[in-house]
Order: sequence, then C-alpha cells, then structure tokens
Amino acid sequence: MTPGDGGPLPSRILVVTDRHQAAKPLPDLVEDLLGAGVRWVWLRDRDLPAPARRALAIDVARRVARHGGTLTVGADVALAAELGAGVQLGTGADVAAARRRLGPGRLLGVSAHGPDDVRAARDAGADYATLSPIFPSASKPGYGPALGLAGLREAAGLGLPILALGGVTAAAIEACLDAGAAGTAVMGDAMRGGGAALVRAAAAAARRPAALR
Repeated sequence: MTPGDGGPLPSRILVVTDRHQAAKPLPDLVEDLLGAGVRWVWLRDRDLPAPARRALAIDVARRVARHGGTLTVGADVALAAELGAGVQLGTGADVAAARRRLGPGRLLGVSAHGPDDVRAARDAGADYATLSPIFPSASKPGYGPALGLAGLREAAGLGLPILALGGVTAAAIEACLDAGAAGTAVMGDAMRGGGAALVRAAAAAARRPAALR
C-alpha cells in the first residue's frame, strides 16, 4: 500500500510528465517524485521523435520499476507492450485492439473530456478515464471550458473510475475525491517539484472518514 493508494488503481495520484515544464531533467525529476512517494507515472512527451521517446521511456520505466511503481505510456501501444506498461489512449481510440495487444493484466486508460467520452470508454472496456479539464489549466489548453466539480461528480457516477485532470493542485485533491474521483492526474504541480505535497494531500484526504468529506 502506498500513501496515495487508490484501491483498484495503482494510486490516487497519477503524475503526468512534460519535460518542458520539468524543474530538472525529466528522469531526475521522476526519480525525485518516486522518492517522495509517487507510484504511478504517465509518460507523455509525445512530441519527441520515436527513438528519443523510446530511450526516455526505458530510462523512466527502470526507475519506476525500482520503486515498485506503475508506468503508463501515452498513446503508443507498441511501446507500452515492449515495456510491460499500461497505456493511456486518446478519445475515440480502439480500446479493444489495445487490450488484445497488451493483455488483460495491463492498465488501459482513456482521455475523456465530457460524460459522453466517459460512457464510451466504459462501454469499450477501459479500466479508467482521465477527465479534463476540471479546472482552468495552462498545461491543458484547447479542451473547452473547465468542467468543474459538478462535471466531475456527474462523470464519477457513470460506473468507471475517473481521474480528475486539468488545473489540479495539492490543495484541490480533497475536493476532487469528495466529488467522487477515484484519484487525480497532475502535471504542472508535479513537474515543478511538488510531488511530496501531492502525496501528502492524497493520503490525508483518503484517511478522512467519508462522513467528514
């Protein structure tokens, strides 16, 4: 059990990488985050050429494995299969084909931007969906207006574990869990070195009795 245990998911905190925002070289930052208690990392950085992204993924995968964590690779099912990792698919991607390639033991998530996307991911057999943007976010522009906690609450009632994404800070984790999120996916705060605060916030929220949330 990790400090941010999320039940059927690896953790209540999924750190999303973006080397452009990282406070130091991304592998070193990932090492710091893992040392702070982060146990689930989504390697994004899709703008890298394929060979460079594969090399980065191998480095990050080794670090995550050394800490007993879980790695999710953004979009690239073949790379995820090579590394024994999970995959995060875009809205409308072929979930069934990815499941066949990865097998039943690997996490398969889908990026959603509204309740219809969540329903589609659920019906396609995804393990979870990220829902964004919950709050205004500089890291996730271009996905429409913020859905807010009301939108998160609606999506969380659709029968699929939901990770709140977009503008989520340590201070917002409790509110997201109270709204029904299974966890939160965080980019900006994590890339700026706030991993320890995120883990503490998730652990504190999870320890609170449900009646007090």
